[in-house]
Amino acid sequence: MATGGESPGSGGGEDKLPSRRQSEANKKLKYISLAILVIQNASLILSIRYVRTLPGDRFFTTSAVVMAEVLKVFTCLIIIMFQKKGNIRDFVALLFDSIAVQYWDTLKLAVPSLIYTLQNNLQYVAISNLPAATFQVTYQLKILTTALFSVLMLRKSLSRVQWISLLLLFAGVAIVQLEQDGSKQKEAIVSSANQNYFKGLVAVVVSCLSSGFAGVYFEKILKGSSASVWIRNVQLGIFGTLLGLLGLLWNDGPAIAEKGFLFGYTSMVWGVIFNQAFGGLLVAVVVKYADNILKGFATSFSIIVSTVMSIYLFGFHVDLLFTLGAGLVIGAVYMYSLPKPAAAPASSSSLSSSSNRSGDNHGDSETDAFLPKPQEKEKGN
Repeated sequence: MATGGESPGSGGGEDKLPSRRQSEANKKLKYISLAILVIQNASLILSIRYVRTLPGDRFFTTSAVVMAEVLKVFTCLIIIMFQKKGNIRDFVALLFDSIAVQYWDTLKLAVPSLIYTLQNNLQYVAISNLPAATFQVTYQLKILTTALFSVLMLRKSLSRVQWISLLLLFAGVAIVQLEQDGSKQKEAIVSSANQNYFKGLVAVVVSCLSSGFAGVYFEKILKGSSASVWIRNVQLGIFGTLLGLLGLLWNDGPAIAEKGFLFGYTSMVWGVIFNQAFGGLLVAVVVKYADNILKGFATSFSIIVSTVMSIYLFGFHVDLLFTLGAGLVIGAVYMYSLPKPAAAPASSSSLSSSSNRSGDNHGDSETDAFLPKPQEKEKGN
């Protein structure tokens, strides 16, 4: 009897040990996820700003957008091939079924792909004309646009804290714009590049609007879809490449015909393209281990990193108004990511994921757009 009594006890101790180890491993993964999210968010914006303000030949941003899409599709195809253990027949059959046979699902992605392509081009325009810190703060308006489109298109409800955070977000961005309106002449003196602040501001606002709509539209049309994250990336990438090429021909066709597709490409430019192509995929995988609060904290912390780095890299001037505005935005982002008090956690989770889907791009992040839908899991439960 003693032996029988010891066995369950020892078995319970053994069960607790793997559970504790798993908990510690998940905690480490969360911190690693936080670091990756912050680095990707801040480095993409800072690196784009850096390469677009360097003296010398400037690369064509339209070609960079196309190249990033091609690399993204190529990477996803390799991953799918790896999942099929190198079986060419299964690989081709899966692609044919997902893209050609289920052509209606593929065509549904044309709209968000068009908007994401537009958004990626607008980000280059905005960052080329705005200080990196100002862009990072202003770009958080995508949370506001995503929330509004979610309420209008998906009939989602927001908590009182989320509505307050959206008001604080708008107020913070407005204060930063007022500050920049008074000091943009200083910025123009610091930078040797020819910049148009108003052009950059319009670009980032339109990018936020397109980001919010694309994320919510994507969620609406693909709710209940069983396709993998990599297949969705391939489908989006096909349209993104084709639409990017059309934009390239329309905007820079004659110049590219004369100078070449890779004109102005340096190692730094390639670094930006790889960051844009693989950074989003990396974050899409990593973000599975990060909860909404962690994602909000990562976004807030990346604003601080971008601001500090902008001071050293670009001579960015931080005054009281910018600090106040940025502080409101950071607080609003964190508040918005807090879970709802009990009512409908699914709504908060899906809304937070749809805001991240926009693109992050880079910038945004567009990273969460390719994640398996949390709603599907909830439906299954």
